[in-house]
Amino acid sequence: MRKPIIAGNWKLNKTVEEATELVEDIKVKIMDLDKNQMPTVIVSPVFTALKSIADILEHGQGIHLGAQNCYWQDSGAFTGEVSVPMLKDICVTYVIIGHSERRQYFGETDENINLKAKAILNHGLIPIICCGETLEQRESGQTDNVVKNQIIADLKDLTEEQTAKSVIAYEPVWAIGTGKTCESSEANRVIKLIRDTVAEVSGRDAADKIRILYGGSVKPSTIEEQMSQSDIDGALVGGASLKAEDFAQLIKGTMLVRAPK
Repeated sequence: MRKPIIAGNWKLNKTVEEATELVEDIKVKIMDLDKNQMPTVIVSPVFTALKSIADILEHGQGIHLGAQNCYWQDSGAFTGEVSVPMLKDICVTYVIIGHSERRQYFGETDENINLKAKAILNHGLIPIICCGETLEQRESGQTDNVVKNQIIADLKDLTEEQTAKSVIAYEPVWAIGTGKTCESSEANRVIKLIRDTVAEVSGRDAADKIRILYGGSVKPSTIEEQMSQSDIDGALVGGASLKAEDFAQLIKGTMLVRAPK
């Protein structure tokens, strides 16, 4: 069984003080949970808070540290960028790449995302590769082609082992931060399509191992239904990850349905 993931993407929210307070609150709310049965839990604060959060988590709390982005070069004249070795140096283990907001507002392409995925994996970290269609694309029947083409491009030239180690997050753009949630059965259908696409690109063994998350207005009230689906391996969470109680409920809801073996 694939171990589920609950990953929080804090986006452009929380000062260092607020971020550390939130993590401390989350730790308290999940401290009594069986760590062997918990999903993989990831928090992804802004860059300025990463080191402070890493220090809080350094003794092991069942919570992993994620970054919201990276650059694919290790160093050089790239003003404003942060490299994978720099993230690794402060104990980041997961890096979100290809989020729709990065694609929409910062012009990131699948080629960029592929370069980032390779850099992340080459340094021993794990990419969380986002994909998803816009409302216009969904309404015109392009969902499957858009998502499939993104996955093929994003995974280009990765080895089977690298693909299996990666994480994919299906985030329909029209459901991010809108309060709209893709029906669980439809999200599962698209995620199965993603898994089948991974099989085409990297082989069935990699497709069976890779963890694929759903993201898009995930809430405590929806998590159990989503996690009951055959191919959904967890959630990439936005707004609900900014509230310790909600985030803890997502972790607990996942354990009720699909606690790791």
